[in-house]
Amino acid sequence: MKTDYFIGIVPPEEYLERVQQFQNRWMGNVGVEPHITLKAQGGLSPDRKWLDGVKGVASRFRPFSLSLGEPAYFGETILYLSVHSSDLFKLHREIVQAISPSMEEIRQYFELEAFVPHLTLGKELYPSSIREGVGKPELEVMENQARRKLAPYPRFDVTSIRVYELNTEKKQYEPLIDLPLHTG
Repeated sequence: MKTDYFIGIVPPEEYLERVQQFQNRWMGNVGVEPHITLKAQGGLSPDRKWLDGVKGVASRFRPFSLSLGEPAYFGETILYLSVHSSDLFKLHREIVQAISPSMEEIRQYFELEAFVPHLTLGKELYPSSIREGVGKPELEVMENQARRKLAPYPRFDVTSIRVYELNTEKKQYEPLIDLPLHTG
């Protein structure tokens, strides 16, 4: 079943704007604000029954620190900033367990042991794609520019997580709800 939700962490506003400006120079509107993917689409059904489980995890999980780092690739086609935080893996695991996606969905979306936290900068897109993209040579230039223009990479406290929903008319993901982490 296709789902139109995912869960992410948004960097601080100032850095978010820097990344957006960087992406816009290369790819135009990428269809979602810069974010660190925490939980991909698997198991996030249209009925939103999973949302209560995610709210429960957020209400129990304490804020934590996270660092962005050097650019890296998934294969040769997706450029991203690396993310460093052991607590992020724990939060990811708890959310996956609360939602209980199928093993097939866990494999399809590279979750649990295959989870690689990242903030996507750009993707190689093919001529048949709806959105304009960049080719492999542009990704390499993008990588070099990211090292200069996006450094120093910030360390920040994660105090909430954001659930995104696909706006099918605009063909982009928009914030649905921000869930604060436990502060008590």
